[in-house]
Order: sequence, then structure tokens, then C-alpha cells
Amino acid sequence: METIKLIFTHLNGWGLTVILLVTGMLEFSFGLYRNWKATEKAVDLASILLGRLVMPVIVSWFALTLLPNVIPQFRNVFSWVPFGWGVLLLAISDDLTQYWYHRLHHEVPWLWKFHRTHHSAPYMGMAMASRQNFIYTVLFPQIYATITLTYLGLGFPALVVRGIKGLITTMAHSSIRWDKPLYDYKWLHPVAWILERTISLPATHHAHHAAHDRDGVGHYQGNYGNMFFLWDVIFGTAKITRQYPEQYGLEHYQEEEWYAQMFYPVFKSKKEGSELAAAPKQQSLTEDINPEVVTI
Repeated sequence: METIKLIFTHLNGWGLTVILLVTGMLEFSFGLYRNWKATEKAVDLASILLGRLVMPVIVSWFALTLLPNVIPQFRNVFSWVPFGWGVLLLAISDDLTQYWYHRLHHEVPWLWKFHRTHHSAPYMGMAMASRQNFIYTVLFPQIYATITLTYLGLGFPALVVRGIKGLITTMAHSSIRWDKPLYDYKWLHPVAWILERTISLPATHHAHHAAHDRDGVGHYQGNYGNMFFLWDVIFGTAKITRQYPEQYGLEHYQEEEWYAQMFYPVFKSKKEGSELAAAPKQQSLTEDINPEVVTI
């Protein structure tokens, strides 16, 4: 157990950061960041900085100040739960909560504007893995559910789940199609069948970021799973093609200012007709997620 704890402590501490940087450099060296304009770089960088500098402060306040004052009597009340059951409880509570949070932001028009930033990137890759409107990030319900369960005594399981989930979701956003051998080699098809129905892979998650569905691959109104693709299978939102979309991005994307994408509705876009403007052009969610940008 001490060895496992040490491994996941390092994975959460510096391991995932190193994996992200190395993968990002490989993607860049392979020329996979086409059309990576100044606006995109600004949004990606702002998302990374806010996530690394501001979110830890909010999380620390919630864990170290709010919970001890609100429910001091429940600290470590679940410390008796066996490690395996703790991991299962954390994995389900964290990822299932995020599945529905994510899905609602696609299905409810006014919520979509808070998640739109993540889909405005005309590419897939490590640079945009954490690209989100800051309000969307701050209100992540799974963060607070996991912190609460950690406070209640499931810290070690939370450490493991966070590491595994971070690795899966990070690599699912990669523009390196590392899952392709699973589909190309017949002897690996049984492995592919199991994995693609269990966790998020590039093929299934890239489909979620597709600009359109005319290629028979794009499925931006589904494939919502983050760590577990299993939720999509259970709730009927899964689409598995073992292929990758032709295009990524938004049809009506106008490269809105980085601050509008990051902090809408506090700051709104000055671009006429933008969904993020003070008086946006009326359009449906389906119209917004459609072709424009780069062919990968």
C-alpha cells in the first residue's frame, strides 16, 4: 500500500505535468497544432494558469476552512472503509457527477455558453485539455464531492482515483492517436472492444469534439464520459466508430477575446453576433457546433 501511495503521490504531484508537457511537445513536433492562432494560445494559457494558480486556493479553502467548520464531527468518519471499496466509491461519485454536469452543459442552452470555450478549439491536444470557462471550472461538482469524501476519510482512494482519471482524460484529449493500433490489428480487437466501452479513448472523445456529424463520426451531443465511457453506454449517449472526425471546432466561432471565453458572463465579447456578446445572435446549440476550422 505504501508503494501504491508513493506512486500516485508522484503521479499527481509532478507525473501528470511531465506527461502533459512531453505529449504536448510530441504533438507540436509532429505538426498537429495547425491553425493555433494567438487567440487560441491566449485562451489555452489562461486556462492552464488559472487552473494551476487560482483553483488550488479555492480547493484549499474548501478543504481546510469550510468543511472543518461546517461538519467537524465527520472528519475521517469513513476511514474504516476498505481501500478497494473506497476507490470504487470515489470513482463512481466523481465521474458520474461529472458526466451529468458535462451533459447538462450541452443540453441546456444557457449552460452551454459556460462550456463552449472547451469546444471552440479547432484542434485536439494537450494545449486545450484544461481549456474551460473559469466559472465552469470553479463550479465542477465532482471536485467538491471528492474533497468532501477525502475529508470524511477516503484520502488514499481519492489520491489513486485522481491519478488514474487525470491520466485517462489527459490522454483522451491528445492529438496523438495512440489507440489506433487497437483498431488496426485484428488480434487486439477484443481489447479494443472492452476498453472503448469502459474508458475514454481518443477516438470516442475526439468524436465529442467534432465540428459536425456529416462524416458519420462526429458525436458532439454524446460521448460525454470523462474517465469512464461506460456512462455513455449505460445512458444511451455512446457512439463508437473507431474513426476520428474530419474537423474540430465551432461553425460560428469568431475567435472571441480570450477574456470573454474565460470569464463570460462577467466579461462579454465585443464581436457582433457572438454567443458571448451582450446581445448575441440567436442560434441553436446544434448550429454552433458545426464545421469551420481545420481538417486533421
